[in-house]
Amino acid sequence: MRNKLSLIPLILLLFNNVNAEDLYQKANSFLNSLSDDLKSKTHYNLEDPERFNIHFVPIARKGASFHDFNDEQKKLALDLLKASLSNEGFRKSTEIIELEKVLIVVENNQYKMPDGSPMRDPLNYYLWIFGDPSKDNFWGWRFEGHHLSLSFTSNNNQIVSSTPSFLGSNPAIVNVDGFDHREVLKSETDLGFKLVNSLNKEQLALTLFSDTAPKEIITRNNRKVENIDPRGIGYAQLNDKQKEMFLDLLNVYINNYEDGYSETFRKRIQQAGVENLSFAWAGSLKPGAGHYYRIQGPMLLIEYDNIQNNANHVHSVVRDLSNDFGEDLLKAHYQDSH
Repeated sequence: MRNKLSLIPLILLLFNNVNAEDLYQKANSFLNSLSDDLKSKTHYNLEDPERFNIHFVPIARKGASFHDFNDEQKKLALDLLKASLSNEGFRKSTEIIELEKVLIVVENNQYKMPDGSPMRDPLNYYLWIFGDPSKDNFWGWRFEGHHLSLSFTSNNNQIVSSTPSFLGSNPAIVNVDGFDHREVLKSETDLGFKLVNSLNKEQLALTLFSDTAPKEIITRNNRKVENIDPRGIGYAQLNDKQKEMFLDLLNVYINNYEDGYSETFRKRIQQAGVENLSFAWAGSLKPGAGHYYRIQGPMLLIEYDNIQNNANHVHSVVRDLSNDFGEDLLKAHYQDSH
């Protein structure tokens, strides 16, 4: 039976009361709280294709949602998510969930899922566990719903992959009672505009690849990132102040992750060469009209797109071109094992 209790009070509780259990213990606590039926919908093999079935729109998903969980199970699920992200990453994720309440008002609850249930629903979010959570072996988990898709892989009780990670915001800037002027992805927007508008004429000519923003992030929900040619201005072609802006923007995305993984990811980007990163822009140079940017390098792609709903609807994604879903590390692990 669907539990209609609100998710938000539990989220607020977790900001103030998160224990220090290890990741695998948190995952097992969640799994052990489930009935056999819920566990069958939630727990998959590590190699199951469902692990790669990412999406960021309100579609009918396979699995169990927060509608199916009782209060304790919701808390345990959010406890695992909280431990997987930084405080800022968790804040953004929970505020994205709350935006479903805004859409219910803005759209007058007119859109329905195929089963007739409301499309906009702050309980229509899912958690899957892949593999057997343990201290020593590979396992994974995914948290997903409208405008939120977060994939994690762990080994030796450390997160070794947190990508693909998708965060979206609709509305991007909220003007609804109780949510006035909330802007969940404000830093991603403001710092992008700050950097592009700091460029001189020659730099902008290198950066701007189209006067029109694409209708969607180019990678969409593809399992693999392919055929995206590097574009834009290289890091080395920026002046010192612009380089600081560039790194500030880059760190907004990296700092959404749990601290240990953030540092590991940042070091890998540095090892691949910050000088090999580029910044590209398409569309309007001012808010209020469609715009898009991306940061791209040998092992990294970040996309930001804001074109829908009169450019008040943001999609953003981070892809690790060498280790999405932890696949490169898993491949090496399987080769060593055999």
